[in-house]
Amino acid sequence: MIDRVGVVIPAHNEEALLPACLESVLRSSARIDVPVRVVVVLDRCTDQTRAVVRQYREVQAVDVIARNVGVARAAGARAVLRWARWSRPDAVWLATTDADTTVPPAWLRRQVDYAARGWDAFAGTVTVSDWSDHHVDVQRAWTASYKPVDGHDHVHGANFGCTVAAYLRAGGWAPLASDEDVALLAALSGRRVLRSAANPVVTSARRAPRAVGGFGDTVRELAG
Repeated sequence: MIDRVGVVIPAHNEEALLPACLESVLRSSARIDVPVRVVVVLDRCTDQTRAVVRQYREVQAVDVIARNVGVARAAGARAVLRWARWSRPDAVWLATTDADTTVPPAWLRRQVDYAARGWDAFAGTVTVSDWSDHHVDVQRAWTASYKPVDGHDHVHGANFGCTVAAYLRAGGWAPLASDEDVALLAALSGRRVLRSAANPVVTSARRAPRAVGGFGDTVRELAG
């Protein structure tokens, strides 16, 4: 059974969107009865992202100077591992999302339930609620190409989780500027991975994405 949960959120200049993300994660953490550590990894931030984090006493800030989402996620994971060092690796769940994303209230409870049912990892889906930065054709193209169904083949660091035991066996987050989530899921080959559409998060379709090659660039490619 899971007795601790860590949530890692990489952030580069996210003062505008991070508050909504943190509020949603903290609401979700209140729905489970085990300790939760939320870690925001400040990756070369030059705006007021740090000041945002300071408003939340429950949230730990970690600094990196990399402009690399894989490095940032790994740094956050190390912070969670230090916090949970007295727990067995298979009793700690490591979840990740993104600073421009909000999670549903049951996000963590469902992931803990997945672990209780024997799943080593969870790969979830995303939705977009605000397409106002784009022409309507972009939303249509996305809807036509994205298939949020159980057994899906999508991978999003914005909606991912695994036991620390599985994470360590997979070698952790690779220091990749993009597709770090794809690489970790591939390294989890042979583990029990649940690809579910039942626990989606809401992410941003902004025109100025932070991670090269990430979800934002995928949307931008649809816009031509």
